[in-house]
Amino acid sequence: MEVTRGQSPLVLGLPHTGTDVPPDVADGLNETGRELADTDWHIQALYAGLVGDASTVRTTIHRYVIDVNRDPEGASLYPGQNTTSLCPVTDFDGQPIWKEGAAPDAAEIARRREAYHAPYHAALAAELERVRDIHGFAVLYDCHSIRSEIPFLFDGTLPDFNVGTDEGRTCAPSIQDSVHRRCEAAKGYSAILNGRFKGGWTTRHYGRPGEGLHAIQMELAQCTYMHESPPWDYAPDRADRLRPHLKTILDDLIRWRPE
Repeated sequence: MEVTRGQSPLVLGLPHTGTDVPPDVADGLNETGRELADTDWHIQALYAGLVGDASTVRTTIHRYVIDVNRDPEGASLYPGQNTTSLCPVTDFDGQPIWKEGAAPDAAEIARRREAYHAPYHAALAAELERVRDIHGFAVLYDCHSIRSEIPFLFDGTLPDFNVGTDEGRTCAPSIQDSVHRRCEAAKGYSAILNGRFKGGWTTRHYGRPGEGLHAIQMELAQCTYMHESPPWDYAPDRADRLRPHLKTILDDLIRWRPE
């Protein structure tokens, strides 16, 4: 677990950038699983240094071990649509990631939930409470990315900026409007609000505007800042073009105050 404490109201969540897989878990992954293809590659580097005084909470554990952005009870975020589970059994292309007989059973899922999922959310909840105690409110910006074309999960090509607020439930309207407006104004990029990605479990769980907790998810198409095939290299020219737009979004969130 990595936690950086700032004094502003803004907290960045980084649930899917980790690549750590404990040896006992790694032994069960098949060749497909060992590629760790569904990592939110380089997101911590993309956002690094964009704004000062924001808090960050990051888990180093890979989502194939357990996905900390899923309901700990295993409920689907998108009923009726293809997705991956709390402890995934397939990758985003629908291909098995475990050797035959090695997928985690209920007892193993419970162990991983206690060992990795719970500590991440304990740290995130504590940081949100800490900054809310300072300012009277907190803003969680959940940082994500995904390949722009994944037929198993969605049709066609994903927009560059995918803003999720669970149809406006997880944050004040002015936060949603500010972020979406900045995305739409970014020349050369496409954007959508509450499209295929409406905010994961983290956004939906913590987003309680009536209690001074505001949450919004940003799912970036990975083509905007990296190469979308192994070895998943960072593309500095693309990232340098994108980072000023992300900085503007985060600057707005740091300055935001309840009306």
